Amino acid sequence: MPLARSHIRATAEAYLARHPHERESLAGLLSLLDGTASPAGRATLPGHVTCSAAVIDREQRVLHIGHKATGLLLNPGGHVEDDRSLLAAALREVCEETGLRPGDLCLTPQFLGAPIDIDVHDIDANPAKGENEHQHFDFRFVFYLVPEQHPRIVLQDEEVVGVRWLGFADVRSPTLRAKLLAARDQGLDGRPEPVNASALIHDSHGGYLLHLRDRREGIWAPGTFALLGGGRTLEDVSLEATLRRELAEEAPGLEVDGLTPYALREATSVDGFAVPIQVFEGRWSGDPETVDLQEGVLLRWFTPDTLERLRLSPGLGDLIRRHAAEHPPTTIPPASARLQRDEAPEGTELHIVGVHLYVEDDHGRILLGLRHPDSAYAGNTWHFLAGHCEREEATSCLIREAREEAGLIVEPGDVELVHVVHLVDSPSARPRIGLVFRARTWSGTPAVLEPDRCVEWRWWNPKDLPPAIVPYTRQAIDGVLAGSPYSQRGWHEQ
Repeated sequence: MPLARSHIRATAEAYLARHPHERESLAGLLSLLDGTASPAGRATLPGHVTCSAAVIDREQRVLHIGHKATGLLLNPGGHVEDDRSLLAAALREVCEETGLRPGDLCLTPQFLGAPIDIDVHDIDANPAKGENEHQHFDFRFVFYLVPEQHPRIVLQDEEVVGVRWLGFADVRSPTLRAKLLAARDQGLDGRPEPVNASALIHDSHGGYLLHLRDRREGIWAPGTFALLGGGRTLEDVSLEATLRRELAEEAPGLEVDGLTPYALREATSVDGFAVPIQVFEGRWSGDPETVDLQEGVLLRWFTPDTLERLRLSPGLGDLIRRHAAEHPPTTIPPASARLQRDEAPEGTELHIVGVHLYVEDDHGRILLGLRHPDSAYAGNTWHFLAGHCEREEATSCLIREAREEAGLIVEPGDVELVHVVHLVDSPSARPRIGLVFRARTWSGTPAVLEPDRCVEWRWWNPKDLPPAIVPYTRQAIDGVLAGSPYSQRGWHEQ
C-alpha cells in the first residue's frame, strides 16, 4: 500500500514549521504533495520522496557508505516501499544496506521521529533502468547506535561498497552537516537516553495500577497489561513532563504524588528499533473506576501474586516484583479498600472464571489442543480451547480466545452454555469455575496461533479421547454428552 499522502504532508509541514526559511527550496516537494501521483512512487516524475538516515555512534561519528552507482559517500537510504511511515522506510533502508538490526538503533531526544533535514538533489538519467533525470526529496532521520561496540557491518553488495564513520564536521551533505553541528550544541552526543516515560503507580497496601491496552494493530504491546505512559514529544521539556502529559491525556483525574525516577527499561517499537524507557514511581490510592479512561480498556489494581495470570508487556512482571521486594506494604488495607479491590466482602473466597469452547466438526468430533510441554499448567496434555476471563463478559472472552488461539470465528448468538465445572486443584489453590460453551456454528480452520501455549489442534471422537487429557476436560465432555449441566471436582479432597 502506498504511503499516505497525508502522512508525508504532515511530516513536511511540521519540518517547515521548524525551518520556515526552507519553504521556497522545498516548493517542488509541496507541488508534488498537491498533485495526484503517488509522492513516494519510484515512477513519479519529475521527482519523488525518498528516505535516509544519519546513524550516530558514541564518538559522534556518522555512518556513511559507498554508493556504487555514483561513487559517492552517502548516508544509508533509498526509495520508499511498502512501509508504514517515512521513519520506518529510513530504518528499513539502513538495515538492508548495512546489515544492522533494527534493535541496534534508537531515536534521539532532539529529533525523535521527525526528520532532521529534507534535502533536494538531482538524479541523473539511467537508460538501463529507463529512468529520466529527476529529483529526490530526501527525508533524513537520525538514529543513535545502541551497542557500545560497533556491530558487524554487512554491506548490500548490489548497491553498496565500503563504509566510513565521519565526524559531524566531515559529513558529506552540507545541509545535514550544518544541522548536526547545530544539534550538537543541544546535546546530540551519540549516547542513547530514554525517549519514553511510564508510571509505576502503587499504593501502601502492595497494589500496582495496570492498564489493559487496546488490541489494535500498529500500537506497542497490544492487548497486554502495561504501565501508563508514552513517548516524548519535541514540545516536552523533560521526561517527567512527558509522563504528566500522557497521564492527563490517557487518564484525566489521576493525580499521582511524588513521581520520581525508579528504573530504566528497554522496549521495542512497532518498527523494531530500541526504545529506552524511564520508569517513574509514584503513589495513588484512588478507585480506578472513577478515572475517565481515554485510551485502552481498563485500569485495575493488582498485587504481585496475581501477575502470572495476566498477559503483561515484556519485562513488567519482573519490574513489579523487584519494586515490591524493595517496598513491602506499609499498611493492611482497610475493609473498604479490600472491598473496592476484591469486589467481595471480607472472608469471601474469590474464584477464577475460565471459558472453554466445545466445538464439533461434521463427524461429531471435538476439537482439543495439545498444550506446550513447558506450559505452567497441564504441559503436553490435551485440553479445550480455553482462557481466563479478564474484565469482560464470558461469551466475549470465549469469542476473543477462539480468534486469538486458533483463528476461529464464533458469533455471540451462536453459543450456548452446556456445562459448568466447579473445581479446586489443591487445598492452597484458588477455586475455579469452568464454563463450557458449545458453538452451534463457527467458521475458520483451526491454526496454531499461540505456539508457546498450544502446539497442535486435533479433532477427537468423544468416545475415544486421548489418555493424556486434562481430567476436568474429560469430565466436562462426559457431562455434555450425558446432558448434565454441572459437575464438581477436587472438593472432597479438601
